[in-house]
Amino acid sequence: MLPLQGAGGQTIMIQKTLKTNQGRLLISMPQQLSEVTLGQMMQLQDTPDLKDLDAISILSGVPATELQNVSNANDFMDFADAVLNLSHQIKYLYSSDAVPKTVMLTVGEKQVTLDVLKNLSVEPAGAFMAARDVIADEIAAHIKKYGEENWQDYFNPSLTACCKVLAYYFYCRATGNSYDEYAAANFTDVIKKLWVTEALPIAKHFFMSFPNLSKPKTGFWHQLLHLLKKGLAYTLSKSLGISTP
Repeated sequence: MLPLQGAGGQTIMIQKTLKTNQGRLLISMPQQLSEVTLGQMMQLQDTPDLKDLDAISILSGVPATELQNVSNANDFMDFADAVLNLSHQIKYLYSSDAVPKTVMLTVGEKQVTLDVLKNLSVEPAGAFMAARDVIADEIAAHIKKYGEENWQDYFNPSLTACCKVLAYYFYCRATGNSYDEYAAANFTDVIKKLWVTEALPIAKHFFMSFPNLSKPKTGFWHQLLHLLKKGLAYTLSKSLGISTP
């Protein structure tokens, strides 16, 4: 397995060519969280009974049907370290309150760099109300399932809800268009392409303080760490006979 080098010699991917029944298959896996998109994280969260090939497929972009044709299952063992590495990195990302100063969005064929406003206000009013409704619906669903007592201590908003809020937040400034509810909702396709290290700190801020939420003691960020450790590293390692902490 060979590391791919980015600008300035920075290692960004781990690459390996695997033998299949039809020939050879090149797989590149991220080893830094900064190379994982929000969309990939959403897939990881939304995939029921996440299996090892599911995780590798999502993180590498290689269809699971192609991975199933790899001749030797032991060839996947090298990817276990990358998965575990990501699970450790996400622990530190989710415990941080730092919000990025800028983000770059790809809108159509154009790249747009936007400042992340200091107060993270959502404008115009239509976007504000839509974002507020997404957050309110998440809270209502949580309370319905777990009860109202101390709900803020255990509130776990979904990545899908985070993506919607960011779509409403960025749509008008990124496109230069007037607010349109349908178009803003579809802007999630653009938001999914953001690196998770950019998207989640901004979304985290909204769900902790907008509108007037108390900072949860435990929540969504710990749940995602658990997801990566159990849903990715554990299922991958279990099938390959690897011992993990």
